[in-house]
Amino acid sequence: MVGAYDLNFPSSRDVNALMFRTSLKTISLAATLTMWSLISPAIAQQGSVPHPASPSAPTPALSAPATPAQTSAPLASSASSPATNATPSPAGDAGANLLNPDSASSHELSPWSMFLSADIIVKLVMIGLAFASLVTWTICIAKMVELSLARRNLGTALREISESRSLAEAQMALGARDGVLASLLASAMHEARLSAGISSDAGIKERAASSFAEIVRAESRRVRLGMGLLATIGATSPFVGLFGTVWGIMNSFIGISKAQTTNLAVVAPGIAEALLATALGLVAAILAVIIYNHFARVTKGYIELVSRASGSAGRLLSRDLDRTHGGAISSRAAE
Repeated sequence: MVGAYDLNFPSSRDVNALMFRTSLKTISLAATLTMWSLISPAIAQQGSVPHPASPSAPTPALSAPATPAQTSAPLASSASSPATNATPSPAGDAGANLLNPDSASSHELSPWSMFLSADIIVKLVMIGLAFASLVTWTICIAKMVELSLARRNLGTALREISESRSLAEAQMALGARDGVLASLLASAMHEARLSAGISSDAGIKERAASSFAEIVRAESRRVRLGMGLLATIGATSPFVGLFGTVWGIMNSFIGISKAQTTNLAVVAPGIAEALLATALGLVAAILAVIIYNHFARVTKGYIELVSRASGSAGRLLSRDLDRTHGGAISSRAAE
């Protein structure tokens, strides 16, 4: 009975082998699906990729004539390739600019190049301001030499007559030296001779003081010669430079309207040329004001020294008058 109902069940080894084969098939199918999902987007972007013909496969398409679409495709690709090659690249342009120094230096701005490329009105303004600066330096050097010599000569002359007791002794001490002190002494001697026989000392001193004041004023005008020009340059140079700037900016706007562009490479040169006029005006004005203020102080000190010389000449005249009138009074008293 048992033998009649004996069934052929698979062994555990067969079950394991079957499960292993099933697992391999499942894994291979999953790997295939995964690879296809990864490759399909790239294939969709690139379009249909031509597959190389198998050596064993027959090639009946080689004998077929080419269609017009197939013929026009290579022509279009060949026509598009020169256009692609002819398109300039920014890197190539930058390299060309680096290799060509002349083209790079043509955009550089220097004061001289801006002056040469400026408008005729702006050039005249710049030349005028440069001439004003030259005049300022000329006056500065001339006044420096003049005032230095005048102060030194007058100081030496005052020391030489400090021990003199009369106008005659003072003139002998100075000798043939010329200067403002010699003029003061000569004026005092001239007034004393003209007033000979006049007993009023007050009138003589008053007339001599008037002559001294005229000499001091004349010397003050002489040493201030050129100071007014410095003041004029210092006051007007900024406005002259501003006029050149306004004119240059107007020309720049006209150039922008003609070029119909607001590119900085087009706008910058004209504005830089205009601002150069203002810079020159400020330089000329600043120098003129500084030099004017310096020589105003120096001139004031020199005029004070001239006033001291005038006082010295007045004291010598007063001594001579006292001696003359005092001697006359003594002789009359003795009689």
